[in-house]
Amino acid sequence: MAANTSTPMYLNDAAHAPKAIGPYSQAVAAGNLVFLSGQIGISPESGEIVQGGIEKQAEQVLQNLKAVLAHAGVSFSNVVKSTIFLTNLAHFQAVNAIYEKALAGVRPARSTVQVAALPRGAEIEIEMVALR
Repeated sequence: MAANTSTPMYLNDAAHAPKAIGPYSQAVAAGNLVFLSGQIGISPESGEIVQGGIEKQAEQVLQNLKAVLAHAGVSFSNVVKSTIFLTNLAHFQAVNAIYEKALAGVRPARSTVQVAALPRGAEIEIEMVALR
């Protein structure tokens, strides 16, 4: 994807990622940055939150993010910042292990916060910013 520094590109319809569940884009490319909207553990096939607890949701979130990054022409290796939202901070260690495995040595800046609730009863949401 050619960089256009003056006009944002609204990226939607990423293969293997769920459609946006509201009036927003899966990602927006602006200049040399790609801003990914938060992903929750929705299966692209069923449109529902995956079952199996925080581990399965975290794995699905990261698969969804990987698909959106690929649609934008980048990968986890291009991620410079991520934010993890958890409804229960007690899940931090489990999520951290899954995140570390998925990013395979890439260590972007990151924040992790506990929130009162997430859309559709999700236990985790992750948003990212990547450099292209």
